[in-house]
Amino acid sequence: MVQILLAIIYVSFISLGLPDALLGSAWPSMYREMSVPVSYAGIISMIISVGTVISSLQSDRLTKKLGAGMVTAISVAMTAVALFGFSISGSFPILCLWAIPYGLGAGSVDAALNNYVAIHYTSRDMSWLHCMWGVGTIVGPYVMGYALTNGMTWNRGYLIISLIQVVLSAALFLSLPIWRKLEKRAGAAVPEEGAPSGKALTLKEIVRIPGAKEIMVTFFCYCAVEQTSMLWGSSYMVLHNGLTAEEAASYASLFCIGITVGRFFNGFLMMRFTDNQMIRAGQAVIIAGIVILLLPFGKVTAVGGLILIGLGCAPVYPCIIHSTPANFGADKSQALIGVQMASAYVGSCLMPPVFGLLANHISASLLPWYLLVIMVLMVIMHTGVIRKTRKN
Repeated sequence: MVQILLAIIYVSFISLGLPDALLGSAWPSMYREMSVPVSYAGIISMIISVGTVISSLQSDRLTKKLGAGMVTAISVAMTAVALFGFSISGSFPILCLWAIPYGLGAGSVDAALNNYVAIHYTSRDMSWLHCMWGVGTIVGPYVMGYALTNGMTWNRGYLIISLIQVVLSAALFLSLPIWRKLEKRAGAAVPEEGAPSGKALTLKEIVRIPGAKEIMVTFFCYCAVEQTSMLWGSSYMVLHNGLTAEEAASYASLFCIGITVGRFFNGFLMMRFTDNQMIRAGQAVIIAGIVILLLPFGKVTAVGGLILIGLGCAPVYPCIIHSTPANFGADKSQALIGVQMASAYVGSCLMPPVFGLLANHISASLLPWYLLVIMVLMVIMHTGVIRKTRKN
């Protein structure tokens, strides 16, 4: 049962990644059809991000009331409905309305599954879990590209992903007895008939926990580095290194591939090294990649630096999450992971546009320095987490 459930969780994380890159791949067709400016993609992305922040902050309360399995099943069902709504939308305002349930569903399932795996499975499993998310981000645009290049519209691409989510949601509801059996075997307090299991912590109570503020800033910084690199890597190579737009677009994909492949191999490394060792190693590789970006050797250093940053990002996110129960206690981990997810979404939503302003008004060549400042803050904050939670 343990392995069956882990397989279901892996597939759930693939489904979490499937729609994440859909908007970017479909938007060139969508905005023309809806007669809106190309920049309006940022509005939809912002609505989704706000929804994920809200649902992440509520994940502790929901999980204690319903259980991780039920929260996951309901969240995936919400995402399926939202994606179906995207597939039948013909105007931008309607698209914005469907973005609300999509964001709310994505945040809940992310926090619930991360906490469940952090408590019940190993660091290796956590690394491979996030590798599955990377697989989803690769498969999603492929499905959309298949739809657009075979005489179908972007609506059909969203419909296909929606149907996949419906099948997964049904599988999750059918698997609920397995979730409950394993939680009981682990000695967890399992809610029955919606009864509360333990007291949900308020945001004020969470922030007062030693190390909580530091871990929130750590997650903010990590996602700021990841998303800024992902969004602006191509522009940096074009504007600073002189690559063509086509070359930069093809090389930029290596960043996501680096994260996905890195998380696969990190699963094996986790058999030998601890979470904190892998986090520090990842931070060191990211900084090395940033330094290489600063070297004046054109395409070679630009591409090599971007790949190294992706490889360095690979262990950081899953290892910080997996170390949360050990650092703060299993009874507080769901609450902490919820605020970590919220901080992550804020970082990924806020910091790439901030660099966009710097690139627009000063120069895109500031990208390595921008990333380096964020990384220094991240290292300082994570060191503070270890120091304040060591007694646990």
